[in-house]
Amino acid sequence: MGETNTTKMNSDNLREDGNKHFKSGDYETALSCYTKALRLSDDKKDAAILHRNRSACYLKLEDYAKAEDDASKALEVDGGDVKALYRRSQALEKLGKLDQAILDLRRCLTLEPKNKVFQDAVRNLGVRTQEQVQLMSSTDSRVDQMFQILLDPEEKDVEKQKKAAQNLVVLSREDAGAEKIFRSDGVRLLQRMLETKKTDMMLAALRTLVGLCTGHQSRTVSILSAVGMETFCAVMAVDNEPVSLAACSVLHAMFDALKEGMTKDIRGKEAAVVLDPSKELKSMIHHLLEMLTQPSVSSHGRENSLNLLIKVVPRKSLRDPNNGMTLWVIDNGLKKILEVGGSLTEIPGSLPVTETTRMSASVLLNKLFDDLRCEAERENFHKLCEDYVRSLFENHGMDGKLRAIQTVSCLLQGPFEAGNRTLELSGIMDSIITLCASEREIDQQVAVEALIHAAGKAKRASFITANGVTLLKDMYKKNENDAIRIRALVGLCKLGSAGGTDFSMKQFAEGSTLKLAKQCRKWLCNESIQSGTRRWAVEGLAYLTFDADVKEEFVEDKDALQAMFSLAKSQDKTVIFAVASTLVNCTNSYDREEIDPQMLELAKYAKQHVPEEHPKDKKEFVEARVCKLLVAGVVSALVCMVKNESPALTDSSRELISRVFLALVQKSEDRGNVVAQGGGKALIPLALEGTEVGKTKAAQALAKITITSNPEIAFPGERIYEVIRPLVSLLHLTCTGLQNFESLMALTNLAGISERLRSKIIKEKAVPMIEGYMFEEHEMIRVAATECMCNLTMSQEVRLKLNKGISSKISLGGDEKPCQSVMFY
Repeated sequence: MGETNTTKMNSDNLREDGNKHFKSGDYETALSCYTKALRLSDDKKDAAILHRNRSACYLKLEDYAKAEDDASKALEVDGGDVKALYRRSQALEKLGKLDQAILDLRRCLTLEPKNKVFQDAVRNLGVRTQEQVQLMSSTDSRVDQMFQILLDPEEKDVEKQKKAAQNLVVLSREDAGAEKIFRSDGVRLLQRMLETKKTDMMLAALRTLVGLCTGHQSRTVSILSAVGMETFCAVMAVDNEPVSLAACSVLHAMFDALKEGMTKDIRGKEAAVVLDPSKELKSMIHHLLEMLTQPSVSSHGRENSLNLLIKVVPRKSLRDPNNGMTLWVIDNGLKKILEVGGSLTEIPGSLPVTETTRMSASVLLNKLFDDLRCEAERENFHKLCEDYVRSLFENHGMDGKLRAIQTVSCLLQGPFEAGNRTLELSGIMDSIITLCASEREIDQQVAVEALIHAAGKAKRASFITANGVTLLKDMYKKNENDAIRIRALVGLCKLGSAGGTDFSMKQFAEGSTLKLAKQCRKWLCNESIQSGTRRWAVEGLAYLTFDADVKEEFVEDKDALQAMFSLAKSQDKTVIFAVASTLVNCTNSYDREEIDPQMLELAKYAKQHVPEEHPKDKKEFVEARVCKLLVAGVVSALVCMVKNESPALTDSSRELISRVFLALVQKSEDRGNVVAQGGGKALIPLALEGTEVGKTKAAQALAKITITSNPEIAFPGERIYEVIRPLVSLLHLTCTGLQNFESLMALTNLAGISERLRSKIIKEKAVPMIEGYMFEEHEMIRVAATECMCNLTMSQEVRLKLNKGISSKISLGGDEKPCQSVMFY
C-alpha cells in the first residue's frame, strides 16, 4: 500500500513539474515530465489528464499527429473532456482534416455553447471548409478538361495542348489538384501521355508525376505499383536529356517520399502510411544498379542513375547507426559502378558515358566508402576493388589494362585509400609509365591522367618525380596533340607544387612554375580548344597557385580570369573543384598554422626544416588580390557554382567555396558588392550542408554581412529566416571567440526587426547560449550578448523566461527601441 502511495505522489509531482515547465515555455521538458508520469500512473483518469497535457505539448512543438493521438486517448476515458476535444480539433485542422476538426469543435460548442473561442473557431473553420469544397469542385472540371485536350487525337492546336500541359503540372502542385488527378484515373492517363513518345507530352506527364509523389508516401507506392520501376527506368534511359532528367526527378521525389514519409505540414493529407517501405526502396535501387551496365541505356540515363544513387543510398547523418543500404549496394553493385568509372568510349564495346559520368562514379564510390563504419567493412570494399582491377588487368588484353588503369584513376579521385591500394597492385604503375610512351592517343591520355591523380601523396610524388618527370616533359615538348600536352603539363604542375605554400620547398628550378602557369593561362584562354581539355589548364593552376608569384600574375591576367569564370558557369561541372581550389589559393583562405616563435628558434637550432612564407603572401598582397577578383566578377562565378546540382559539387567543393566567400567579405566595404551579385543567397545552402568547417566558414560570412548590411535587403522575403540557424550555430563553444562575437552582433540586428524573427531565434534555442555569453570574460562578447538579449526581451516569451533569473536587473521602458549592432573591428 505504501509503495502505491509513493508511486502516486511521484506521478503527481512529475505532473506538477510538467505544468510549471509548460507555463514557462519549456515544452520539451514538460513533455518529458508527463511521459515519465504516465509510466508511473495506473489510474485511468490521471492517465487521461496526462495524455491531454501531452497533446498540448505536441501542439506547441508542431507534432500534430502525436497531438491528435494523445487527445484521442484522453477522450477514450472521458468523451466529454472539452480541453481534449479542442486540442484534437486544433491538431486535425493542422493535419488538413478540416471535416473531422469541425465535428470536434461543434461538440465543444454543444458542451459550452457560450464559449466565444469555440464560436469563433467554428465560424472560421466553416469558411475554410466551404472554400475547400468550392476549390475541389472547380478543380474537378479543370483536371478533366486538361486530360481531354491532351489526349484528344483530333486536337490540332499545339499551343492549346502546351497550355493544357502547363496547367496540369501547376495543378499537380496543389493539394486539391494532385488528389483529383490521382483519383480521376490520372495515373493511367499520364501513362498514355508517356507512351506517345512526344517530348512535350512526356515532360508534362513526368512533371505532373513529380507533383503527385512529392511528400505523399501512399500515393507514391500506388503509382510505383501501377506504372512499374521498369517503365520509369526505360524512360530515364532514353537518349533525350530533358526527358531523362525529368524521369530522374520523378524517381527522386519517390525516394524522398518513401524514405522520409510525410512532413509535419502535410502529414494529414495521407490516405495511408506505408510503415516499412524498405522492400520498395531496395527494388528501386536494384533497378538503378542494373541500368549502369546495360549497353542500351543512354549516357544521360547512366549519369542520372549514378546521381540518384549518390543522393539516396548513403546515410544523411553518420549518427544513424544503420548503413545497411550502403553495404547492400557495395555487395550487389560495386563492380557495376567500377565498370562505369573505368569506361572509355574510345574502346569498342564500352558503355556510353558523358564527360561527367566518371566524376559521378568517383563521387558515389567516395560516399559509399565514407559511409562504412568499421575496418572490416572497409577491408571488404578494398578487396572488391582490388579483385575487379586485377581481373581486368590480367584477363582482358591491352584494352583490359587500359580500363583497369582508368578504374584506378576513378578510385584515386574518390576513395583515394582504395585508389592507392589498387595502384600498388603488381604491374599497374609500370604499365602507366610504359603507356606514356605509347603511340595510341588514348593510351597516353589515360596514362597521364593516372599519373596526375597518383601524384597526390608526397611518397607517390617522389616516385613519379624520379620515374615520370622526364616522360612528362618529353610529352609536353614533343607531342603534337594539345589534349595530351595539356595533361602532361598538369602532371608537371602537380609535381612542381609538391611543396605547397612553403617557399623554401621548391621542386623545380626558379621560374619554372611561372613558365608552367603562363602556358596554362594561354591554353585556358584558347577558345578553339574544347572546354573538356581547357578544364585541365585550370587543374594545373590549382596546383601552381600555391606559389605567390603565380597568384600575382594570374589575378593581373583579366582574360585568364574571365576564361576560368566562364568555365565555372558552363555545363562542364567537373571543373568546380579546380576553380574553387585556385580561388582558395589566390585568396589565401586555406588554414595556416601559426608557428610559435620559441618553437621556431628551437627548430632552427636543431637544424630542422622551417616552412617559409612567400613575401607576396603577406596581408597587403592578399587584400589586393581579393579586390582584383571582386572587380573581375568572382562572386557571380561562385553563385553559379553553388546553384549547380551536379555530383561534382561535393562537400569538399562546398567547403572551398565557403572559404573563398569568407575571404571576400573580410572588408566591410566589399560586402555590399557580394550581396548585390547574389552572394548572400548562395551562402545560405553552404551554411546548412557540407563539412563542419565549410558550414562554419559560410555561417561566419553570413554573420559579417548581417552586421553591416540591412538584413531585410541582404536576405529579402522568407530568406531572412533561413539565416538564423547558421548564425546560432556560431554560438557553440567549439567556435572561436570572434565567431561567437560576430554571431551575437548579427543576431542583435535580426532581433530588432520583428517579433517573428525573435520567435525564430528563440525556437533555435539561442536564448540560453546568449544569456551565458552575458557573463563572458571578454568585454566585447559580453556587451554584444547584452545588446542581443535587450532586443530579445521585446518578446514576452523571453521576458517570462528571464523572470526567474536576470530579469530583475533589466528595466524595460514603454518606448524602448531595439539596439543596433556597433562595429567593434
